[in-house]
Amino acid sequence: MSPLLPEDRGQRLLVLAILVNTVGYGIYLTAGVLYATRAIDLPAGQVGAGLSVAGVLSLLAGLPAGHLADRLGARGVYVATGAIGAAGMAGLCLTRDFWLFLVFTTLVNISQTAGRAARGPVIQQLGGERPARFRSFLRAVTNLGVAFGALVAGWGVHVDTRNAYLLLLVGCALTYLTTAVMTAFLPRVPVREAREGPRWSALRDKPYLLLTLLDGVMSLQYRVLTAALPLWLLTRTEVPKWTVAAAMLINTGVVVSLQVTLGRRVDSPKAGAVAFRRAGLAFLVSCGLISALAEVPAWAGVLLLVTGVTVHTLGEIWQSAGGFELSFALAPPDAVGQYQGVFGLGLGLGTTVAPALLIWLCVEWGTPGWWVVGALLAGAGLVVPAVARWGERTRPVTAEPASG
Repeated sequence: MSPLLPEDRGQRLLVLAILVNTVGYGIYLTAGVLYATRAIDLPAGQVGAGLSVAGVLSLLAGLPAGHLADRLGARGVYVATGAIGAAGMAGLCLTRDFWLFLVFTTLVNISQTAGRAARGPVIQQLGGERPARFRSFLRAVTNLGVAFGALVAGWGVHVDTRNAYLLLLVGCALTYLTTAVMTAFLPRVPVREAREGPRWSALRDKPYLLLTLLDGVMSLQYRVLTAALPLWLLTRTEVPKWTVAAAMLINTGVVVSLQVTLGRRVDSPKAGAVAFRRAGLAFLVSCGLISALAEVPAWAGVLLLVTGVTVHTLGEIWQSAGGFELSFALAPPDAVGQYQGVFGLGLGLGTTVAPALLIWLCVEWGTPGWWVVGALLAGAGLVVPAVARWGERTRPVTAEPASG
């Protein structure tokens, strides 16, 4: 990937910081639950409840973190989120009961949610002349980091001892700490003077809130391959068990290979809206293909699975590129962090409710449920262009473009 790396020093540093952070987060996503149940000996029910509560609480951090980034400086707030994540990971290493597990897991989740909001103005500042390409590259690097982290965590899961899990969490803490140190050397992001009017303007921006809601609905798709598909493959189809892992490898490979190529073309609000529409239709097709796995023999199922996961991943690429473009382009230059914090609520809510909803529809209901999910995602995607046009019409005439 070296020829694709940004030439700008600030861009390279941000890319490397995100890569280090997402490797740690990928380790945590893979081994965190097992650490809680196998090393701390918490009941699975408590762990699930704790993760759900931590996820909900962390959603509340995005908006104030983004506002602080706008008013105090995005770089400093971004550094602080890395330090919070390091503290959360280190605290988990010392945890022995449920309440401490809840506290430190919440800190880790807040680090991720607040970090995305604080990073918004930094990305805008460093976007340069080709912001769409830069944002697409960040997306590809994020997937690569999470995948590599999951691979590293596989060692700990295989060894399955307390010391192995502790070593993984110590590594996670170091990645977050390293991220905080690296981001401290990013170029300073100028603080923009706030416009006259309500402080929390993002919460009064109806087109932007509706766009956030639609992106949240479409964000259900992020759990299709990690929650619904594995259970569907193992309980309703005849495909080999190794296809569960293969699906994730295909997803990661397609994102890393095509995110920059496809994402750099999404460089205007109109292109962002079209990307959402394409994404919705891709999700509808992929859900139909995946639902058919229950009706075909194993060899045909493998072919259908590869096709379905590839189409789904194309939809994921288009949605992420469209979300990046519209969430920045419709945000006032003086409130990019605040608006990014609001936009992140859609993603957070969507991924929080997705596992239970998708398992109920796709696994318990079966084939019709897959078509319902596909229709829901496609419908949301088809509505986005109208909402984007509404958003453009309601932007202040004096506002500067904020798509960087």
